[in-house]
Amino acid sequence: MTDQTLTEPVAPEPAREKKELHLGWALVLISIAQLMVVLDASIANIALPFIGEDLNINDANLTWIVTGYALAFGGLLLLGGRLGDLYGRRRVFMIGLAVFAIASLIGGFAQNEAMLLGSRGLQGLGAALASPAALALITTTFPAGPARNRAFAVYAAMSGAGAAVGLILGGWLTGLDPVIGLEGWRLTFLINVPIGLVAASLAPRFLHESESHPGELDVPGAITGTLGLLGLVYGFSRAGEAAHGWGDPWTLASLAAGVALLVVFAVVESRVKHPLLPVRVFANRTRATSFLVMMLVPAAMFAMFYFLSLFIQLVVGYSPLNTGFAFLPFSFGIVVGAALSSNLVNRIDPRFIAGVGTLMATVALFGFSRLEVPTGTADLLAVANGDGFLGADVNYWTSIFPFIVLMSIGMGATFVPLTLTAVHHLRSEDSGIGSGVLNTMQQVGGALGLAILATVSLHFADGTKTDLARDLTAQGIPSENATQLAFIGSFTEGATAAFLVGAILIAIGSAAIWTFLNVKHEELATDGPEGIHVG
Repeated sequence: MTDQTLTEPVAPEPAREKKELHLGWALVLISIAQLMVVLDASIANIALPFIGEDLNINDANLTWIVTGYALAFGGLLLLGGRLGDLYGRRRVFMIGLAVFAIASLIGGFAQNEAMLLGSRGLQGLGAALASPAALALITTTFPAGPARNRAFAVYAAMSGAGAAVGLILGGWLTGLDPVIGLEGWRLTFLINVPIGLVAASLAPRFLHESESHPGELDVPGAITGTLGLLGLVYGFSRAGEAAHGWGDPWTLASLAAGVALLVVFAVVESRVKHPLLPVRVFANRTRATSFLVMMLVPAAMFAMFYFLSLFIQLVVGYSPLNTGFAFLPFSFGIVVGAALSSNLVNRIDPRFIAGVGTLMATVALFGFSRLEVPTGTADLLAVANGDGFLGADVNYWTSIFPFIVLMSIGMGATFVPLTLTAVHHLRSEDSGIGSGVLNTMQQVGGALGLAILATVSLHFADGTKTDLARDLTAQGIPSENATQLAFIGSFTEGATAAFLVGAILIAIGSAAIWTFLNVKHEELATDGPEGIHVG
């Protein structure tokens, strides 16, 4: 070893540590934003009865507290993603967070139905701006390879755990005694205000701004694409409601209008110079497969949360807060699955990781479809007489917990590689719209999946409910009580059928992964010929 070697400057450790700290804070901001957006879709669910009572909102309009947010979020995602590409992703990210926080403030202090529903729509707008920009900022902030894989793992964990965290947080906040004169349900909105504003104010310090292309917004495409998605999301949401269903004229009209507008959107996109959704985004087979599977998987996962949370409350007899805690293992499991897959994707092709993850989720949903509860007339009569409850024989730790853990780890193993492959090799100027497409697939898939599985559930439950109600009435149970007990008794049959169909949906997604997802893990360690690393 020469003197020259000894005197050569070593790598600047403080500078490297400062850069890693900078990236760490960037990831914290992006993750907080994504968690806030996702959990807000479920945090208000548990609070609905309290909101309805305080603001005098009837049951029919109460569902709009959830549907209004989903509509605005799902319908505006493509536009939000493209606005980030054109006007700067950090700027749009900050605007989205600020809008979300202000809308949450309005919702927290809402004095009537119109004020609350308006705030939910505004929250959806803020989420549609912030969420695609957040995902695109990961692509342009973190270098390809392990650093980006870890960032996507955290993002995927936040996306998947958000629904479970929302149930727990919603149950806890709703159950609180009034704080400084504010009912607990109001806190489910107000908690977002400081978080959103602080994250927006810190964004310029830790996130790089992307190149902007003002003046290239495809206005006709924005109008037809947004209205088309609104029509589909609304139609699917309405189809999933027992009061309406697939035969409802407004459901059919909404779906037909949505499809027609999206056809017009496709024609417009093929002719304009700067399309809102460039066709090249779908040209890569691996990316197209990722989009398809990321529509099928949430379709089953969101439905699992819906039916399982109802099953745990109605049949097993858990309180809303305890139901939220019953899903806590899901939050931990998806973090574990995401962490494992982010490390494995450096050494194993995404096809094998996501393929195994979807198979695990398929087995979990099949396990849920095997839940059995005695729901005969004699059992319901015992419940009516105060002698126990239907789910007394259902052991959470043996019948539910193992499949929640299996499902969550499977989802973590699926979301990370598919998020990577969905945005990999995108051109730098298309990162925002690519992220918007991915988020849109998840939202449309969730709405479609819930509609399909709710229809399946109703089909299998309705016949049983009619027979049980008739038998209970004949045994002297008052008609109203008999109908309610019959619903609980028939719910298990409908829910288990829905779980089975959900397992089939994920199995189809798994087959698509094994067949068409052919990118190698070595390719994910580079930005590729179409990508330009920024920042």
